Amino acid sequence: MPETTPAAVSASTVLVATQGAVRILTLNRPATLNSFTAQMHLELLPALQAAADDDAVRAVVITGAGRGFCAGQDLNDPAMVGGVDVGAVIERFYRPLATRIRTMPVPVIAAVNGVAAGAGANFALCCDLVVAARGASFIQAFSKIGLVPDCAGTWLLPRLVGRARAMGLAMTADKLPAAEAERIGMIWQCVDDAALMDTAVALAQRLAAMPSHALAETRRVIDAAMPMDFSQALALEADTQRELGKAHDFGEGVAAFFAKRPPVFTDR
Repeated sequence: MPETTPAAVSASTVLVATQGAVRILTLNRPATLNSFTAQMHLELLPALQAAADDDAVRAVVITGAGRGFCAGQDLNDPAMVGGVDVGAVIERFYRPLATRIRTMPVPVIAAVNGVAAGAGANFALCCDLVVAARGASFIQAFSKIGLVPDCAGTWLLPRLVGRARAMGLAMTADKLPAAEAERIGMIWQCVDDAALMDTAVALAQRLAAMPSHALAETRRVIDAAMPMDFSQALALEADTQRELGKAHDFGEGVAAFFAKRPPVFTDR
């Protein structure tokens, strides 16, 4: 892979690096399989915001340090000890996190390198594309502790895999291997473990060269069209195309097509 420029120290719970136009965020609590803590949230959300605010960033990759992607909420974290209001934890940390991921101005790829459990699994599924190592797995672990899927899991799962599979995964909390997750359409791609980061970064670099604003709008209209009827979806398409048709990237794409040259997209 190209040389990485680090922008964080190892004591941080989120490491930040840049490869060209790609920002790489690494969850960095490997001893606990990168489980979420209040401190990690306080670093992760600003890191995502910084990527969103940086015009030089045109794609984001999120992965985990060590042998896991993210094991979900760390139940030993002080934020979860005592008579905790779990709903308040969701509102304070997970709702803003899921919302930020789904509204990023650039594509976001989850590179799942091991277990992704609970909120960690659904955090990955919030991303636009999930590339997982063959040794990775996804676990909706909530029922084991008397909870329901969070971090947007109740919204994501039935839309990704249908109600029957969503109910099965959520109720049984069974481990879903990455290859099976790919087969049922829950994730984009399953690759050999050794190829994970090269594959994810190459995909991110490919997307970074594409029209970022149009890709972000693609996410928005696909999500928005899900509860719509056919006529409403057609109207949404027309409204979105009307605005994109006025933008630089459409004109550049058409000009490059006729000139038989690579386009240079700049909208974001």
